[in-house]
Amino acid sequence: MMIDPGFSATATRRAVLGGALGAAAGLLPAAARASDPEKAPALPGAGEAFAAGTLTDLARARAAAPYAAPKTGDMPTVLKNLSREAYEAIRPAEGRAVWADRNAGYVLEPLLRGSIFETPVSLFVVENGVVQPVGYDKSAIAAPGLDLPDLTADTAFSGFRLRARFDGADGLSNFALFQGASFFRLVAEGQDFGINARALALRPADSRGEEFPLFRALFVEAPRAGQPVIVHALAESESATAAFKITLTPGRDVSTAQIDGTVFARAELDHIGLGGMQGSYLFGPLDRNRVDDLRAAAFSVEGLAIHNGYGEPIWRPVHNPEALQVSAFVDRGPKGFGLMQRARAYDDFEDDRRHWEQRPSLWLEPLDDWNEGAVTLLEIPSDSELNENVFAYWRPKAKLAKGAEMRFQCRQHWSKGWPDPLPPEIARVRDSRCGHGSTGNRRLFAVDFEGDALFQPGDIDVDLGASAGTITRQERFRYPDRKTLRILFELDPGSERASELRLALRRGQARASETWLFRWTP
Repeated sequence: MMIDPGFSATATRRAVLGGALGAAAGLLPAAARASDPEKAPALPGAGEAFAAGTLTDLARARAAAPYAAPKTGDMPTVLKNLSREAYEAIRPAEGRAVWADRNAGYVLEPLLRGSIFETPVSLFVVENGVVQPVGYDKSAIAAPGLDLPDLTADTAFSGFRLRARFDGADGLSNFALFQGASFFRLVAEGQDFGINARALALRPADSRGEEFPLFRALFVEAPRAGQPVIVHALAESESATAAFKITLTPGRDVSTAQIDGTVFARAELDHIGLGGMQGSYLFGPLDRNRVDDLRAAAFSVEGLAIHNGYGEPIWRPVHNPEALQVSAFVDRGPKGFGLMQRARAYDDFEDDRRHWEQRPSLWLEPLDDWNEGAVTLLEIPSDSELNENVFAYWRPKAKLAKGAEMRFQCRQHWSKGWPDPLPPEIARVRDSRCGHGSTGNRRLFAVDFEGDALFQPGDIDVDLGASAGTITRQERFRYPDRKTLRILFELDPGSERASELRLALRRGQARASETWLFRWTP
């Protein structure tokens, strides 16, 4: 079984948010219902019909009822006190994963509650329009050295892993993981799990405190060979409920998730996060000054890419700040945004254990009008590469009134490459570096733009500016063999404690590159 290198057993932000691999069980009937019908409409039971609007109607009805938090204090000690290694060793017994007896190209592995994953999630499969709960059977689980307790289907699981046969591959490999709060992850063929997507976020980094919607039930449609897998997810929190239809398609270079979501407000929602995604950034070429590490870099996210509604492609490298940094890129009708891992060579990291170059990029494109709002970036101080301290999401400008609902659609691309499309005349930022300047607290920056169009006839103009401080030096270096133009510049911040840097290339009035943005802080 593939081990997730991002698991942390400590009480970090990442631990709260979830995302490790876990256990599995077989498919058996389960008679217990997952909610109290006196407080909220119950989840569908065995043999009940499941149609296109079933989950949306259920989420709408539950939004009108008082919120009932899931029980988390009932997890048996043998599971709660598991070490990282013991938890990761739990796996399905041979041939006992869901659909293991079919030639569907997928198997479903229910993940046992345990270690930091306390919240129970009810799991169901849907076949021919009929619901069948996933039951708990100890004989379907291989747990070395553990005496597994007796559990009910409603209290046993924390999510699931989906393994798939990628096109042309012989066996099944990790493809998708749903576990922890409202998080899920995908990979393309041969990749390691990296970025976490969030189905819904409420008040991230808000002074009132963040509210975490939780997956309460996951309904997975039985797949057919060569076809996508459809997951229906119900999420709830004190202020909202939400229903999601997530269509998962594995790919050799790009795996996709198409999301159709509806949010129902239990209370007024004035800070909603759609399309949320998060990853880790410990250090890289832009901020090595506080790092004593033999590796070249350590991150699963290199930067935030945005194609805004005004036609401007933006590249914003991320970093590990000393204090929380919040950046808002105001927009209307965004074309897409994503957390990118552009570094794809072993030499970019020289990490023999974690192999960051094998983590996916995640690019999101709205499929309907997201109107006014802002792509919002949170950069959280971190002293561990296991912390997912970089978070990006779309924050709609409009509030959602109590009792109202909001539908949105988008498509995610989980890729080995750079899934944010650019026309051939626009150069990409290939790399960014920073180091000590000529004197005092000056900082020297090098930004590499890559593209064939940079070496065609005609002048390239450099548009460079700083919101504070002074640019004291600017040079360019051409490397036609690498199709790279390097812009070198020095910032003298003086007594300033922050400066917003902006750099772009132009041919006359025409855009010739992405716009490079960076917030310098000491």
